[in-house]
Amino acid sequence: MAPLTVLSTRKKAPTRLSRDSEIFTTIIKAIQDKKGENVVSLDLRQIPEAVADFFIICEANSNTQVRAIADFVEEQVQLATAEQPYKHEGFTAQQWILVDYVNVVVHVFQPETRKFYNLEEMWSDAERLEHLD
Repeated sequence: MAPLTVLSTRKKAPTRLSRDSEIFTTIIKAIQDKKGENVVSLDLRQIPEAVADFFIICEANSNTQVRAIADFVEEQVQLATAEQPYKHEGFTAQQWILVDYVNVVVHVFQPETRKFYNLEEMWSDAERLEHLD
């Protein structure tokens, strides 16, 4: 899998998001609509070295579903907010697709890849919220 270098090469936008922001709620709903599992958001706003305000993390059980969730997130965010991702990576291997909207970064994993990278533990200082259907 290629390294995910996008996070170290861009600057956080000055506008702060909340979990009530349209882009945030649109992303959560899009993931849930495509049956993403174990949906979690990490609030990184109180962590000075964080590259975004939020990470939204979920998993899918196949390459096809990983791709479908990431594609649907991009489509729904475009329809709701007219925003395009700053960057996205992982569409080739489809084990971990990252969709970067600068202040919110979406991570769509296959379960074993999520467990290996363990972003929730890496960012354990962040407030964690589970998003149930």
